[in-house]
Order: sequence, then C-alpha cells, then structure tokens
Amino acid sequence: MEKVRVGIIGCGNISGIYFKNTQKLEILDVIAAADLIPERVDSKAAEYSIPNVYYSGKELLTNPDIELVINLTTPPDHAKVCLETLQAGKHVYVEKPLAAKREDAQKVLEFAKSRGLLVGGAPDTFMGAGIQTCRKLIDEGWIGTPIAATAFMMGHGHESWHPDPEFYYKVGGGPMFDMGPYYLTALINLLGPIKRVSGSARISFPERTITSEPKFGTKIDVEVPTHIAGVMDFASGAVGTIITSFDVWAANVPRIEIYGSEGTLSVPDPNTFGGPVRVRRAGVKEWTEMPLTHGFATNSRGIGPADMAYAIRSGRTHRANSDLTYHVLEVMHGFHDASRDGKYYELASSCARPSALPMVLLPNALDE
Repeated sequence: MEKVRVGIIGCGNISGIYFKNTQKLEILDVIAAADLIPERVDSKAAEYSIPNVYYSGKELLTNPDIELVINLTTPPDHAKVCLETLQAGKHVYVEKPLAAKREDAQKVLEFAKSRGLLVGGAPDTFMGAGIQTCRKLIDEGWIGTPIAATAFMMGHGHESWHPDPEFYYKVGGGPMFDMGPYYLTALINLLGPIKRVSGSARISFPERTITSEPKFGTKIDVEVPTHIAGVMDFASGAVGTIITSFDVWAANVPRIEIYGSEGTLSVPDPNTFGGPVRVRRAGVKEWTEMPLTHGFATNSRGIGPADMAYAIRSGRTHRANSDLTYHVLEVMHGFHDASRDGKYYELASSCARPSALPMVLLPNALDE
C-alpha cells in the first residue's frame, strides 16, 4: 500500500514521540515539519532527518505533496490550524482536545464533510494492547453485562515539571480537557457512547506559581475548573463516575474499573498503551492478571494517524475519528455546563464504538 505523506505542525514537548513512532509505521512518510520557534523545528528535522522545514504552519500547508497533517499545536490553536489544513485540501489529525469550544469543532467538522476530507484526533492510547485486551474481555462476556464504571485522574497539575505549563490553566486546558480525553475515549471504546452527564466543578487555587524552568516563579491566573466530579449515563444503560483533578497531592485509587454482572475488570492507565489488565470474576477470591492479546504495548503515539492513513487509502472508517473526538469534547463541556447550570446535560452528539483491532498484525502495521 502506498505511504501517506505527512507534515507535522508543532514541535513542542509532545512532538518527539510522534516523530519517533511515525518513522516506524509502514503507512506513514513524514516529509515536513513546522514550528514558529525555529530552533525547535530545526532540532527535530536534524534528529529525524525531515527533508522539508518550515517556520510557520501556513508555509507547510503550501507543500502540495503533503496529504495528512498532524496538528500538535496548543489547544487554543487546534481548531484554527485544523480549519486552515482542511482549506488547503489536506486531511488532519489533531492532538487532544479536538478544539477548545464546541462551535469551533463543529465548524471544522462541517467544512471537512463538505470537502470530503477526514478529521481524526488523539488520544490513540485506546488502540494499545492494554485497552484492546479489555475490549476483547468485555466483548467475550468475561464480566457479563457492564453495569457501571469508575475513572480517576488525581494529581496536582503541571507547574512543577512542565517547561511551559500556563496553557493547562486556560480555556481548553484544566484536568478534564487535558486528561479527560484519555479516560473518556477509553470508556466509550469499552462501553459505547454517553447520553447524558451531570457534574460539579471548582477552581480550588485561583493562582498557581511555576516552579519548573525556564519560567520559575511566574504566576498563573487559573481560568478553568481544576477539580471536576462527573456522572455519566451511557446509552447502554451503564452508569459511570469520573473525577479529574489538578488539586490533589496524593491519591490511592484505580485508574478505571468496569463493573459487570459477572465480575470486575481493572483497566490500565488510559494514558499508556500496555497493561496490567486484571479480572476478578464472581465467586473468585483473587484477581487474575490477563495476558495482553494485542500489539502496541509500549508508547505508540502515532498509531492514530497511521490508522487514519489506512482509511485514506482504503476508504474504511478510522478508529480515532471525528464522531468519537467530537463526542468526547461535548461530554467534557457537559460536565462543566452541568455544574454551572445545576442540572443534567443531555448530549446532542453520539458515536459508534470504534472497531476492535485485529489480534494478529504484522510489526508496525494496523491492517491485516
């Protein structure tokens, strides 16, 4: 199958793993990179032998050979860069979230549909060995009918370690928009779409102080909720509970658990690709760690764009598709809206569960 030619816009903190992994995946050929900070893109181009270097995304978009753009800009710029990419006639895969605002995401998706172009978005961790194994166990009835789920992301924010953490506390950031996509995408992959949510949210610390370099001592005004507790009613009938927080110093809770009529499934960290996966079935006194049934158990960021590239060539539906990424975005806003309005938020969007990956694949491939 002919490779899909790719350009990457944004050479910041997350870009290294994309450059590394996209060079391994047989369907992708990264031919260009762009960043507004010249030393960033120059460094990545030299390290990964990228032949075409640009100092703005708009310059990269003039390259007629690029078919797919991976958008790794900061969240406030996601929708803008996606729309510019589509206007240039190229497919786009964007880091999470799809956009900061629902209306901006809708504009992106409507324009893509009008031009017959594909939009996809992170995370692609749900395609890794750990969560694909969980998907197989649920689909095969190991825990019976799923009844409920819990999900916890508890930490104290990014200002102590991230080199440029301010955007995590602005619109498009916060624990729900930063980490929620991993948890919600995993849950939707396992249990299906969500029909309504409720939630409570707060800003516990209105100001944060950066203690990492190079911005040590800089004060950040917090503009978004940093502790969100939500309840999800899935279309399947399952009820889920989620907490995402940047306000917690320590916690001892599971990442995700799925509770079924015949047992419980312990799901690994949805921000990773591997295990462990554990099951405890009804009447059994101990947990059993299950062998991973699928590939991509190590950090495999980039398999989402690769899966999308196969879709570009074959016409099939890609897994981290626009319906899924928009549904996740609306759910996250729904928690905030429910807290503000004091009532349930009914989802206007829905999506299909992404198709499960085949168990046996050639190395660095996603299609049989």
